[in-house]
Amino acid sequence: MPTASRKRVVVGMSGGVDSSVAAALLQEQGWDVIGANLRLWRGQRCSGTPGPPGEESAAANARAACQALGIPFFEIDEQEEFGRQVVDCFVSEYRHGRTPNPCVLCNERVKVGRLLAHAEQWDAQYVATGHYARIEIAPDGGRASLKRGVDPQKDQSYFLFSLRQEQLVRCLTPLGHWSKSEVRREAARRGLPTASRAASMDICFVPGGDYRRFLTEEAGVEGIPGDMVDREERVLGRHRGIEFYTIGQRRGLGVPAAHRWYVVGLDPEQNRVVLGRAEELYRSEFVIERCNWIAFDAPPVRLDATARIRSQHAGTPATVTAVGEGRAQVRLHVPQRAVTPGQAAVFYQGDAVLGGGWIVSERG
Repeated sequence: MPTASRKRVVVGMSGGVDSSVAAALLQEQGWDVIGANLRLWRGQRCSGTPGPPGEESAAANARAACQALGIPFFEIDEQEEFGRQVVDCFVSEYRHGRTPNPCVLCNERVKVGRLLAHAEQWDAQYVATGHYARIEIAPDGGRASLKRGVDPQKDQSYFLFSLRQEQLVRCLTPLGHWSKSEVRREAARRGLPTASRAASMDICFVPGGDYRRFLTEEAGVEGIPGDMVDREERVLGRHRGIEFYTIGQRRGLGVPAAHRWYVVGLDPEQNRVVLGRAEELYRSEFVIERCNWIAFDAPPVRLDATARIRSQHAGTPATVTAVGEGRAQVRLHVPQRAVTPGQAAVFYQGDAVLGGGWIVSERG
C-alpha cells in the first residue's frame, strides 16, 4: 500500500462494518479520508416497485460512521449507471442462457470504476474499499498485483479479478491482512456504529436471492416455453423459459423419472433445457473470453495454475492455453461439477491472482 503523506483517498462506504473499519484504518495511517456512499438501486428502473428496504438504513449507517470518524461524507446517485452496467447485464445474461456474477461487474464498473471518476473532483489520488483482498504495488512503482486476503473464509480476490492495472494502482484494500473477527473487534473498540451490523450475503438488488422473482416482477421477463431434452435430444418435458434455469439445478424441473434429473446444459438458440444424470454435470474443459490478466500484459501460450470456477469454489489444478484475442481454453486436471457459462474462472498461483475470464462454453 502506498504511504499516506496526507494523500487523499475516497472510501466507498456501504454502511457496513468492513468499509467503516477500512476508513478508520486509513485515517489512523495519516490519509486524508473522504467517505462516499453510492446509491445503486431503488428498484425503480424496470417497474417502479420499492427497492431493498435496507438501502436507506445503509446510507444512514454510512453517514453515521463518517460522523463518528469526523470525516466528510457524500452520497452519490449511481442508480442509472448501476442499472445499465450491472442490472441490465444481469438480465441479459439469463436471457442468453448464462448464469451471471453481477458483483464482479459492479466492482469493476461502479464501486471502483465510478468511485475513481468521482475521486477526481475531490482531488483524491486513491479510492478504497472494504474488500478482503490485498493489492500490492511493485517497489519500482510499476505493476500492481492482486492477492488473496489472509482470512481464507472471507477472501474476496475472486470478485476483483477484472480490475485493470489503471484501477488497481489507485485502489486500496486495508482489510487484506485482517480477519472478519478482528474487524468486528476493531469496530467495537473504536465505538463505530456499524460494529454489530449483520453482513448481507445476497445480491444487493435481489433480496433473498430469488433471481427468478426478480426477473419476472422487476425486469418483466416472461420467458418463452420450450422443450426439455436429454443429450440424445429426446423430449422429456416442457420448460417455462431458459432464463429460469441454471446448470446443476435439480428442483422444480417437473419431469417424472426413476432417477434424478439435473440441468446439464442450456441451448438458447433452440430454446431448450438439456437434462442429464448427476455424472453428466462434470466437465474437464471449457472456453473463457473477455480475459483480464493482472500478472502480465499478455499470458504465456500455456499456463499452469489453480482455477476457481465460481466464487465458492475451492480451486483445482488447471492448464490454460491462449487461443485468441481475449480467449483461452481451460483444461481442468480433475473434472469439476457444474461448470457454468456466465460465471468467472479466476486463476491463481499461490496467493497471487494471475487473471481470469468469463466462461462461455461448458464443453470446450
